[in-house]
Amino acid sequence: MEKKVISKTTFDFLKDLEKNNNRDWMTSHKGNYLKAQENMIAFADALLMMMGRHDKIKTSSGKSSLYRIYNDLRFHKDKTPYNPRFAGSFARVKPHLRGGYHFQIKPGNSYVSCGFFFPNPEDLKRIRTDIEYNYKAWNKMLQSKAIKENFGQILGKKVESTPRGFTKDHPAIELIRHKQFIFRHNFTDKEVLNPDFVNQANNTFKSIRKYFDYMSEILTTDSNGESLIL
Repeated sequence: MEKKVISKTTFDFLKDLEKNNNRDWMTSHKGNYLKAQENMIAFADALLMMMGRHDKIKTSSGKSSLYRIYNDLRFHKDKTPYNPRFAGSFARVKPHLRGGYHFQIKPGNSYVSCGFFFPNPEDLKRIRTDIEYNYKAWNKMLQSKAIKENFGQILGKKVESTPRGFTKDHPAIELIRHKQFIFRHNFTDKEVLNPDFVNQANNTFKSIRKYFDYMSEILTTDSNGESLIL
């Protein structure tokens, strides 16, 4: 089987880790962990190479894209030492290209996601302002075939109250309340273990391009279309 294909043994390792989430078990099964990690690095490398054909990605390698499997116990109520999943992210080349990509591989909860996970206050204000004035264009974009078929609806955390400077009766107020603008596509275990999964993940990411292009334009130009990037 090709290295870029996610192996069933990787899934089996994650299932076992979830049942035995302790350091002693992990120490005695370190060899299985390293094999699963190697499998995920190969998958991420293959996905990164495919995405480099249609986007400019800052992330240098599949290995550097992966998150640690260890929980940071300082900030988690759950004190288990490991997060039984493999996950990672790809950053686009900024400042001209905006948005980012994320993936998670976990039995029963695998997905890819993309969008704006933590926009800074200045970017968030520009996004909300664009929605305020161009909400019909936003609605058309969010209802497009590419987004509806691949992601459904836009996700992300919202503020409970109306953001300062905006009116609560605006037709797009629910969208304006967003502080994250995220798209997510869930995959079944069968889909993840399919040899074609890396192509599916790549094509799903590729389908968000028009949205990313639009967002890059509003975040890097002023109201007159002049570049804000020096």
